[in-house]
Amino acid sequence: MSAAKTLFEKIAAREIPAKIHYEDDLVLAFSDIQPQAPIHVLIVPKKPIARIGEASADDQNTLGHLLLKAAEVARSLGIESTGYRLVINNGRDGGESVPHLHVHILGGRPLHWPPG
Repeated sequence: MSAAKTLFEKIAAREIPAKIHYEDDLVLAFSDIQPQAPIHVLIVPKKPIARIGEASADDQNTLGHLLLKAAEVARSLGIESTGYRLVINNGRDGGESVPHLHVHILGGRPLHWPPG
């Protein structure tokens, strides 16, 4: 029996609506439903990788593509010149809420350090 689809797999399958910013064969970028900045987009691999700590060497191309496309999406959102933050949460204490690897693209305001 296969595992239930994650929220992000359901979004990729168009079972749950989302504002899509970018899509190709490997990744999907969409607006976060609980934004923490004026611009808050998630970019996820279509391959279900639970978290970065569970990625394998076989995922190297997907992971590289994910980061390069995150930068491309940030440019398309107009936040490249002012700056933005990429965040990957791993595990409960890291703030992970969906067990599907995703990169948060945050921008549109000054982001302070440390984040919290």
